[in-house]
Amino acid sequence: MPKLETLPATAPTDEILAVLKRDGALILKDALTPAQLAQVRDETMPYIEATDFGRDDFTGDKTTRTGALVARSPACRGMVANKTIVEAANAFLKPFCERIQLHLTQVIRITPGQKKQQIHRDRWAWGTYLKGIEPQFNTIWAITDFTKENGATQVCPGSLDWPDDYQPSDEEIGYAEMSAGSVLVYSGGVFHGGGANVSNGDRIGINITYTLGWLRQEENQYLSCPPEIAKTLDPELQALIGYAMGSYALGYYTPPLPAGQGPEVVPPEFALGKLDANAAQFGSAELLAEVSAQIRGEKQTA
Repeated sequence: MPKLETLPATAPTDEILAVLKRDGALILKDALTPAQLAQVRDETMPYIEATDFGRDDFTGDKTTRTGALVARSPACRGMVANKTIVEAANAFLKPFCERIQLHLTQVIRITPGQKKQQIHRDRWAWGTYLKGIEPQFNTIWAITDFTKENGATQVCPGSLDWPDDYQPSDEEIGYAEMSAGSVLVYSGGVFHGGGANVSNGDRIGINITYTLGWLRQEENQYLSCPPEIAKTLDPELQALIGYAMGSYALGYYTPPLPAGQGPEVVPPEFALGKLDANAAQFGSAELLAEVSAQIRGEKQTA
């Protein structure tokens, strides 16, 4: 059975990326303290317990999936903005974009009796249209211990180059067994899936994923975390969930006001009350310069 490499939670970005590009996945051990784990559980359990099971084989008829974590849980905001994770996500994705963004937040609770999930690639959220680029940097944070018996995530190390229609054998599938507080880091291109829970307890993990700033997010962050909540967050987190331009001309909007009573083109920060209407524009001069440099061939994209 393949085994995932485990690094300390303090591992440097270059070491994380070296394993990720080779194997497609790794584990960072003890990224959350016991106190942080307790806070996450306290803030999310009321929502988890109120969530219905999935309604098909893929989502799991004995699995619950609970989202909107940025809006609901201050502890989860800290996980989304975790310095080690965000720095690694930026380094991994920035060759293909000017800005990265949060793709989804979801508590996945696998309860006893759940069968194995179909092995898949998360990048299939966009079908198979994307070629030659990596669109995702993914994490699953262990809120309970992950064991093979309780549904630890199935992972196929080294599967980044496999064709999309490949069917892995049992001998090619490993399991992300890790202690509570650790985090599985994996690429959007690695084959994986939820494990079967043959234990008598729940397996709870939190899936937090980052993607290229020019792609549509799986979880619509603007609806899950609307402006009245987003304006209370730290500026870095506001930008990460999408309240910032994805590139010079990606993400602006027009406030739907009566004629003459508002600007026509403003960046998302305007919805948070952060910009003067007289400063309305597309993106910043810095973003325009980045796009211009790429067009001139000054930025490598692969």
